[in-house]
Amino acid sequence: MSNCYHCGNEFENLHYCNNCGQYYCYLHKEPLDHECNIVKETLGMINNQFSSSNNPISDVSSPHRYPQQTSMPSNEIENSSEARSDGNFTWYRRESNIPENAFDSDSGIEFKGILLPYQSEFMHLLIGCVLIYIIGLINFYQPEQQAQLSAKGIGWIVFMLAGFYTTAFLFHELGHRQVAVHFGLQTKFRLLKFGMIITVFGLIMGISSLATNSQALPSIALPGAVVVLGLDKIDRKTGLCKSAGPLVNLVYGSILLILSFFISNYPINFFIGQAASLNFMLGLFNLIPIGILDGENIFKWNKKVYFSLVISMVFLITINYICIYLPPEINPYLLL
Repeated sequence: MSNCYHCGNEFENLHYCNNCGQYYCYLHKEPLDHECNIVKETLGMINNQFSSSNNPISDVSSPHRYPQQTSMPSNEIENSSEARSDGNFTWYRRESNIPENAFDSDSGIEFKGILLPYQSEFMHLLIGCVLIYIIGLINFYQPEQQAQLSAKGIGWIVFMLAGFYTTAFLFHELGHRQVAVHFGLQTKFRLLKFGMIITVFGLIMGISSLATNSQALPSIALPGAVVVLGLDKIDRKTGLCKSAGPLVNLVYGSILLILSFFISNYPINFFIGQAASLNFMLGLFNLIPIGILDGENIFKWNKKVYFSLVISMVFLITINYICIYLPPEINPYLLL
């Protein structure tokens, strides 16, 4: 059996891509699924390096060397390394090829699609959290509702909700990060160029709606993600790293949901219940088994874990929404 050029797993039948000249499994046969443009760009760069060097295979330890199947012997293909990204993770075929400090500007690694890749993680987290908090304020601010809350002396609730919105995202990413740290992998939170474009666009649209006193549409905030180096295949390590984010949202949301039933002050308990739903929705969204979301790799790793997370999220978000939208005469938040 041969290995898929994208995921490295063995398959009996592989599909040839005419665009980049590599072989892929049925899961990654489409150009979008194996990041065809990035592969072509990298191979083109390597071809230029080979043509200008008298010893083209003298530095096979470089993290950005892709094997050139037409001119490199098979044993050297096995010893070379590949780097690619699927959103949360940057994958490397061989952990030994990763520099000691890959996130340093002198490491020789070029992180594609990442904004300010060599700046401090704290700065990336700060920018990401501030943007998410502002978008949270825009999403939850409703002039009529805010006037009523302010009249009751609890106008600060919208700031509380924005805080829960921010921590739902932050804790999700830190869940990925800390499990990767547990396995001894290099990892940092990084702002993504495409995600920042979406986030800034949502921010502008939200501010415009507020300025014109029109109904603001929900804005999407996807400023960044955790980048993990050293995952070479879909196994227990990868599965646990991916599962950590949704699991954190499941636990965090459950704590908020339980807490909302112990607080007898309406509507504070009601809004804490809404904060719980934010976590369940974020976790469930990331469990969709497509694209760069967590669900795809969790599903490939362990279907029991995947369906356990999905069923738990669906159950809790259903209970949560039933409680939030029950009629006043039987609504638990009003009866407490």
